Amino acid sequence: MTADIKEAAHVVDAATVMGLLPARPRLLALGEPTHGEDVLLQLRNDLFRQLVEQEGYRTIAIESDCMMGLVVDDYVTSGTGSLDEAMERGFSHGFGASAANRELVRWMRAYNDGRPAAERLRFAGFDGPLEITHAASPRQALTALHAYLTAWVDADLLPCAAETLDRLLGADDRWTNPAAMMDPSQSVGQTPEAKQLRLLADDLVALLDTQTPHLIAASSSDDWDRARMYGRTAAGLLRYHSWMADTSPSRMARLLGVRDSMMAANLLTLAERRPTLVYAHNAHLQRDKSTMQMWEGPVEWWSAGAIVSAQLNEGYAFLATALGTIRHHGVETPPPDTIEGLLYALPEDSYVVDARRLAAILGDAAPDPRVSPWFGYAPLDPAHLASHDAIVFVKDAPAGQPWWPVA
Repeated sequence: MTADIKEAAHVVDAATVMGLLPARPRLLALGEPTHGEDVLLQLRNDLFRQLVEQEGYRTIAIESDCMMGLVVDDYVTSGTGSLDEAMERGFSHGFGASAANRELVRWMRAYNDGRPAAERLRFAGFDGPLEITHAASPRQALTALHAYLTAWVDADLLPCAAETLDRLLGADDRWTNPAAMMDPSQSVGQTPEAKQLRLLADDLVALLDTQTPHLIAASSSDDWDRARMYGRTAAGLLRYHSWMADTSPSRMARLLGVRDSMMAANLLTLAERRPTLVYAHNAHLQRDKSTMQMWEGPVEWWSAGAIVSAQLNEGYAFLATALGTIRHHGVETPPPDTIEGLLYALPEDSYVVDARRLAAILGDAAPDPRVSPWFGYAPLDPAHLASHDAIVFVKDAPAGQPWWPVA
């Protein structure tokens, strides 16, 4: 069996990855099993460079705040601001501290320098303005959408004035109160003001849609596209806050589902424009239902990848990444009867394997699920193997300067 697996293992490069797929996908999703390991991000960077140079990909989207990502996109496309500012203000979840993310942004800016707009690389965050502990106020997205519409449509078409939004929003710390995650009664998501804001957000998004021909002609397709993102984000945040205030047993499943639905909507919009490499946790990109152990027990939801794959079919491809060891977090050599253990026995440091071929090689000899001693690493689920397009395996994550908050 080891010889068969070795024969199915290949170097990780764009040509090999494309050779495993039936067609060039609009969205090529590369997952990671943990955050904070630059060895995985460096592999991602190398693959993206090759996809740009060989396969015509022009966008990378990562699991980071879509609103903050505009800062990075402005920097890499037009040089607005500085690299330091882009790293500090353009990433959520602490990802701006990564040396590999910094190198990605630096390279994208250098690549774009002097190129015409149509050939420039684009950067996108595709997550909502959310953390596991809290969600942002909808103020930034909602007021940005209102300001865009105010600039380009007749005033009598707007459903409200900016002052009305400001009054209904109130203080931002009411929305970001971290106590609301554990105590729904602390959330403002179902107050009369929040319900009114949801109606106004719906009206603003509808106005954006109905005025599409005029708005694209009067502003630009990029400005209109950003306004659509403002609308999706505002509506999604208001929906998320509403479920933060819910007390039913389905509360956490709803919250996780809303977050990935927001991610999926952002990805589908990117797919309309240009081929994109997507990078996020495996749990947000896989086709099977995702699961998480919460304080209330296990929770299931459909990931962004599952939602997008159902709509794009061969236009979406998913490469799940697995790690052999993360010794600085207590993740040692994987047991030989797990998928990671079988792959760890091969000599190379990293490689890509056709997941369905691997499933066929294993046949009825289903590997045991690996159990990680560290909560931050999610092992491969053998039951999901045949629904992945490929497995990217990295043998060891070296200890380095920690940059991602794991506590």
